Amino acid sequence: MTSNEENLIREAFREKTWNETVTADSWQVFKVMAEFVNSFEKLSRIGPCVSIFGSARTPENHRYFKLAEDVAYGLTKQGFGVITGGGPGIMEAANKGAKKAGGKSVGLNIVLPHEQHANPHIDSDKLLNFDYFFVRKVMFMKYAQGYVVMPGGFGTLDELFEAITLIQTQKMVHFPIVLMVKEYWQGLVDWIKNRQVYEGMVSAEDLDIFAVVDTPEEAVQHIVKFYEQYDIRPNF
Repeated sequence: MTSNEENLIREAFREKTWNETVTADSWQVFKVMAEFVNSFEKLSRIGPCVSIFGSARTPENHRYFKLAEDVAYGLTKQGFGVITGGGPGIMEAANKGAKKAGGKSVGLNIVLPHEQHANPHIDSDKLLNFDYFFVRKVMFMKYAQGYVVMPGGFGTLDELFEAITLIQTQKMVHFPIVLMVKEYWQGLVDWIKNRQVYEGMVSAEDLDIFAVVDTPEEAVQHIVKFYEQYDIRPNF
């Protein structure tokens, strides 16, 4: 643990006066509101998009990087823009693919102690910076017509399961969720089936909320077909 982390912990657990607490909380409300208002104004004009998630730690020479780039390219050619977390790794790959295809490349960046910096493939007018994870997560879902989830860590799982939960509980309109690279996700999917479904924690039909595929073509086709059944096209 670094000295900076130790200081943050000490400050978090320091006994504060009631006035300090109320004042800090009140001003924080305005900061949150400002992030929401700024994001709504900018993102309401971007048109149909797909959010692509995955690890910030994926190097450029990894096959996952190329897969993310290709799926973003394919989605863009179908009329979708691409939204990512704005950072390196899979996020950079997806923004790169969208940029290469001449489509909209959106980055929702957040300042972190490590890993996160805005990648160079985001459209200059479509880069947003956030202080709050929960505001950023609202934007991923509110302005996306689908999710593509590449191999990733805790943050990727967080985005995936929140979307599944909101669809499952009908708090959000069902949109397509695609998990890419079967060998990466199969153990998790098997655990959900063999443990959660078996013990009645989730319903078997909840597994229909997402699809698991291996290729960029399958991912793009799954999302396109989802909307074709409603006679909706993104590039209308």
